[in-house]
Amino acid sequence: MRELLRQGCETIGVTIVQGSIGKDHVHMLISCPMNIAPSKIVQYLKGRSSKLLQNEFPEIKKKYWGQHLWAVGYFCATVRSVTEETIKAYIEDQYKNGVK
Repeated sequence: MRELLRQGCETIGVTIVQGSIGKDHVHMLISCPMNIAPSKIVQYLKGRSSKLLQNEFPEIKKKYWGQHLWAVGYFCATVRSVTEETIKAYIEDQYKNGVK
């Protein structure tokens, strides 16, 4: 998953500043061009990673009927509304709690 997200971000010009991947969730602090809406970034990364994982691991298709590997929702905040240091500390705390 980590590499798929890195590749996807690189493809659309998004830089991952910091991140952590848990068993059932992903945290990412990203820097992106102003002309790309956060919702489009999430849509692209979820769709691309789901498609690639299901193609590589056909057994996933059986488990996740309808090809919905990801949950529908996501949370997004800008660095303006929350400081970058706060976001980095939150992600680092997730890593310390067993999320990699």
